[in-house]
Amino acid sequence: MVAAVQPSVEQFADEASKWLSAHAQPRGDEAATHKSGGESFSVAVFHALGTEQEQHLLDELVSWNQLKAEVGYHAITWPSEYGGLGLSKEHARAYARLELAFSVPVRHETFSVTTGLVAPTVERFGTEEQKQRFVTTFLRADQLCCQLFSEPGAGSDLAGVGCRAVPDGDEWVLQGQKIWSSGAQYSQWGLLLARTDPDVPKHRGITAFLVPVRAPGVEIRPIKQMSGGASFNEVFFDGARVPDSLRLGAVGDGWNVALTTLGFERESSGSGGGSRRPGGSFQELLVSARALGRTGDPIVRDRLAQVYIRTRVQEMIGLRAEAGRQMGAPPGPEGSIGKLVWTDNLEFVSEVASLVVGPALLADTGQWATYEWTEHVLGAPGYRIAGGSDEIQRNIVGERVLGLPGEPRVDRNQAWKDVAR
Repeated sequence: MVAAVQPSVEQFADEASKWLSAHAQPRGDEAATHKSGGESFSVAVFHALGTEQEQHLLDELVSWNQLKAEVGYHAITWPSEYGGLGLSKEHARAYARLELAFSVPVRHETFSVTTGLVAPTVERFGTEEQKQRFVTTFLRADQLCCQLFSEPGAGSDLAGVGCRAVPDGDEWVLQGQKIWSSGAQYSQWGLLLARTDPDVPKHRGITAFLVPVRAPGVEIRPIKQMSGGASFNEVFFDGARVPDSLRLGAVGDGWNVALTTLGFERESSGSGGGSRRPGGSFQELLVSARALGRTGDPIVRDRLAQVYIRTRVQEMIGLRAEAGRQMGAPPGPEGSIGKLVWTDNLEFVSEVASLVVGPALLADTGQWATYEWTEHVLGAPGYRIAGGSDEIQRNIVGERVLGLPGEPRVDRNQAWKDVAR
């Protein structure tokens, strides 16, 4: 059988542009659109919405993704067996750039976790049955996922998780707590790290599971954030049962599963991506500066140029990581570098937004594209913790890139149950 010839990037972009024009409205000039009463403005890093509003946002995003899935644009680089097109990263980037010009739903963390983290993790570690059951479903976002990694006593030290999974026949009984689980209240599934063997060192006694988070014995409690939203959650397990058929990877191999998932997360956060995402960007800063008449100020112009340069550097780091992935390499330390650059850029965007908006950042004057930046300023620091804190990323870069000695770990060879907590 002769392999199908891939379309060139130019041919693909031409077809994608026609499809987008037929299914979405051009974004146009946001400031001009606002004046006619047709454009809202949001740069929230974490959504500060009520439950119904956030569910509506997610529903719109899922509907858009499923519309794209009819022609494979939701999974351009994935093989056809999972509903994708089997094309290159260059094709995917071309589509993402085109989509930026259209008014489509903003990205949401729960959606990104489902399609960008859990789906590829299942594809890498899952059994054939798990892949057939979940990968296409998660890529389409027919069902949504959250991460169940961090705990009150195991955040940066993720290998110290204490949530237990005890075998009982062909099931596992779950007992414990997770925290900072973004979007758990909107999800059907969670990717869980649980302690299955307390008698071995902490990295070796962890197993990963796909857990239905609406099952008996699972309780989700949203956490109110200072920005006003409640995207994060505590999740409690009290005798919840999960069949062994939902175990992801080998027993005791959960640390490798976690590292892979976190690698995908760091790559996605550092890549710069082409599609719209919450949190504020160069484009939104420029919109605010134009709406306020600040683009003639040389200092503002200089800071905007710096944001643009930083954004391009971030994209280049993402391209390097993607090139490694295309050659079959697993997620590596490039993701940590990208994550550090991204969080630093978020902080810098906050500084520039404060310069552009001025006092209107502190009080809602009713002027468009001003006070909305408060959600960015309040939310940006959170990403210095999410996906592994900046300190952890610097350790990874120091040890794996620069070859510096690792930090002393007195519990390296201790059984988890014997480690002081």
